[in-house]
Amino acid sequence: MENWITEIMSQFGYLGVFLLIMLENIFPPIPSEVILTFGGFMTTYSDMTRMGVIIASTAGSVAGAVILYGIGRLLDVARLEKIVDRWGHVLRLTKKDVHRADAWFDKYGIWTVFFCRLVPLIRSLISIPAGMSNMKFWLFLLLTTLGTLLWNTVLVSVGAAVGDNWESIVGYMDVYSNITYAILAILGVAVIIWYLRFRKKRA
Repeated sequence: MENWITEIMSQFGYLGVFLLIMLENIFPPIPSEVILTFGGFMTTYSDMTRMGVIIASTAGSVAGAVILYGIGRLLDVARLEKIVDRWGHVLRLTKKDVHRADAWFDKYGIWTVFFCRLVPLIRSLISIPAGMSNMKFWLFLLLTTLGTLLWNTVLVSVGAAVGDNWESIVGYMDVYSNITYAILAILGVAVIIWYLRFRKKRA
């Protein structure tokens, strides 16, 4: 996949960066680390500038996030309630669980959207619950842009700084991603255990 990504960027420049990052947001398995660090490296030998790559990648990221936000708006609480009515006994969910999750996002959504833009995989998917909770679009756009701009600036700058050693940064990012996934998995298990104990006490 790395060869395919670098070929598109070499051929289409800023447009390639924009399209690849937009796709990366919709299809998280496409690695933004490769796109951004290679984009930074390209600024050392092509007409592309660091600021240009940062702007193109941020625009692509925000465009992809807006698409996922729109999908989230289609899957609003009312539709989730219908799903729970039909499949709640299988999923072990109730309407109250849906409303509790929605209230949590209303309370902590602002910080969640911003900080999750710095977490691999989650950085893309967080746009869906933001849409589902009907977060104000201008606020979502602002937080997404700020978080994305920070992520992109760091990786593009690092890619430009290390030059043709940019692939070594991808290796470090893989380690960062794996550690992040492990932490998220542990937190997920902890939440499930807490939830099951909570339901047991209620019963």
